[in-house]
Amino acid sequence: MFDLTGMTALVTGASGGLGSAIAEALAKQGARLALSGSNGEKLERFRGELGGDHVALACNLADGAAVDSLVPQAVDALGGKLDILVNNAGVTRDNLLMRMKDEEFEDVIRINLEAAFRLMRAAAKPMMRARFGRIVSITSVVGVTGNPGQANYVASKAALIGMTKAVAQELATRNITVNAVAPGFMASAMTDALNDQQRASILSRIPVGAMGTGEDVGAACVYLASREAGYVTGQTLHVNGGMAMP
Repeated sequence: MFDLTGMTALVTGASGGLGSAIAEALAKQGARLALSGSNGEKLERFRGELGGDHVALACNLADGAAVDSLVPQAVDALGGKLDILVNNAGVTRDNLLMRMKDEEFEDVIRINLEAAFRLMRAAAKPMMRARFGRIVSITSVVGVTGNPGQANYVASKAALIGMTKAVAQELATRNITVNAVAPGFMASAMTDALNDQQRASILSRIPVGAMGTGEDVGAACVYLASREAGYVTGQTLHVNGGMAMP
């Protein structure tokens, strides 16, 4: 079950903590990957650690032209097809509303939302020709709950959920599913640096009493990318330990 052997996937933000966990999960189930990220050196190092016949494609998601060329590059590198797209890459530029600069808002929207739109649009072409595809975008629990100091980030993640629903309806008749995964608080280098009081405050909001891991998100992506999830589209799968139950 959930065997991805013979399938190809493009994963953005693949060298980051969450992205690498997603890439590892897909590769473990047999998918061949095009790993994308902004840091070419870090990306190549991760590709080497991952092993297998995967490819690395550095891309600056703030550059529209570079984003538009990423899917064609991935299709060529993966042997002429693309079965799975995972829009994982994202940035934060946190600030309170009254202090937020235009460029802080624009940068987050450009990378978190516009790049995902461009990649979906490009990926739809080979997927429609193949009459098969799986598009998975990583949003966030705060796209549903909101979060102070993150008006730009929350806007991008909430919009990604809405865009997922619209594109899912457009592509459904071609056997292409479009879904999102919304992580909650995930264990990371940032959360490791929290003091005991901060950690206790966060855990008190999570019914299961623990933070999630990249493996939890990777497993959700594997399911949504699988052939078995063919009747699931336009959905947001929340991976948050019960922190929010929309």
